[in-house]
Amino acid sequence: MSAPPPVPTALDRLVSSGGRPTLGLELPLDNDRDATRLRTDRAAGRPFGVPDLTEHARLARLADSLGFAALWVRDVPLHDPEHFGDAGSVFETFTHLGHLAAVTERAVLGTAAVVLPLRQPLLVAKAAATVDVLSGGRFVLGVASGDRPVEYPLFGADFDARGRTFRDNVGILRAAWATRPRGEGLALPALGLDADRRLDVLPKPTGPTVPLAVAGNARQTPAWVAEHADATLDYPRPLGALALRTGEWRALTAGSGPKPYLTPMQLDLTADPDTPATAIRLGLRTGRRALRDHLRRMGDLGVAHVSFNLRPGSRPVEDVLHELAETVLPEFPSR
Repeated sequence: MSAPPPVPTALDRLVSSGGRPTLGLELPLDNDRDATRLRTDRAAGRPFGVPDLTEHARLARLADSLGFAALWVRDVPLHDPEHFGDAGSVFETFTHLGHLAAVTERAVLGTAAVVLPLRQPLLVAKAAATVDVLSGGRFVLGVASGDRPVEYPLFGADFDARGRTFRDNVGILRAAWATRPRGEGLALPALGLDADRRLDVLPKPTGPTVPLAVAGNARQTPAWVAEHADATLDYPRPLGALALRTGEWRALTAGSGPKPYLTPMQLDLTADPDTPATAIRLGLRTGRRALRDHLRRMGDLGVAHVSFNLRPGSRPVEDVLHELAETVLPEFPSR
């Protein structure tokens, strides 16, 4: 009797069979970077970079029901209005993911990305596996080394050593998620933990591991990322630079089987469907026709998944979600 086919992982859901990228959304679903909104917030005394979250659950449900492949949340431990301004998704990452797991049914849930050197890795392992189980295997853990020096001493971490800490913590995550033979405990010699103590981290993920995507290079060599990550979560680039990056990724992962290339993109979708695509910071201002063409070209270069950040746009977010679902998603389906 032949073995049953493997159960698709959350990463498998982000890779289409037709070679075109699947499409997701980066939370918060807000457009607080629009010039009109900025003026309104300034007049009302609202801080820059802190999104309106009053409708976050309803919009997440809507995005899920419309068929977007994934919802991504960011990890910004401390709001720094002086140097960064951006509060990210505001809610604590894993608490937010638990809520999203309860209010959505199909979309993959991902982090873009957890700042791993600032967190205790055994607690990250437990939190990530919990989200994976509660969501029914819909979780991808994106991890990064972080880029905000002020945070590190406040968390007792060394900013200059974050690359080494990142590598060590990835190893701890993988060990914590692994299922061991009955009676055998977790062994972490670097932490002074021997297997004979029979300690373990529960729950275990729905699959052999929680899918792990590394954001950027996380202070590692590209070869290290290709070996230890299940996917790369790389920064948005113009198509020429993107071609070089995806080509390098394919070459580095050729020996281990294809690993998905994921990328975010700022999107200001105009009401005029014929608006040509023009570059904005980390993305595009475009109508839907040029957007479809751009996404096809990204797919031809090897991009498996694109997540849209709608914060630069001037239109109501709900209108943009419906337009994307009706006119763009059908060409870029997810599993």
